[in-house]
Amino acid sequence: MTSKSLNHKKNGIVIADSGAIFSLAIIDKLDILNLLFDDIRIPIAVWKEITLDKTTDHYPRIYKFFNDKTQQIKGFNNLSFSMDYGESECIILYKELGADFLLIDDRKARKIAENFGINCIGTVGVLSVARDKKIITKLKPLFETLLENKRFYSIELLNTILARHNEGLSTCE
Repeated sequence: MTSKSLNHKKNGIVIADSGAIFSLAIIDKLDILNLLFDDIRIPIAVWKEITLDKTTDHYPRIYKFFNDKTQQIKGFNNLSFSMDYGESECIILYKELGADFLLIDDRKARKIAENFGINCIGTVGVLSVARDKKIITKLKPLFETLLENKRFYSIELLNTILARHNEGLSTCE
């Protein structure tokens, strides 16, 4: 996270990127976003990414949750040369809406976003805040499910968060 942290009330507008959306859908925790934020938005490019494969188990959850949360960017996408189209549209939409958070997991894209002064949070951060607020009771099984489904997170980061919440170390490598 950058300068702004999630607090005990709802936290304004979040723009979500596809990687974090897939991760939250896999563990069936998209609803956490409604509990933490006043408004969730995704750019059209992210909508196209998350609805491309209609055969996945999590497609119905993603479609139902995000079908009324899409927004067209107004400006020209001049960032797609340095990151994928969804990530670049997320940054543009964040700026256009004056959003409060960008939910993004990709390390390179997050670093670029933070260089633009964008307040970023990742899936692991959202889950940790949800645990702090007692929205979820255990992180370890969620982290293990993410790793089992080939969602790539640093074991060191996961173990740090687990230790912070007194849940012990992850058994997934």
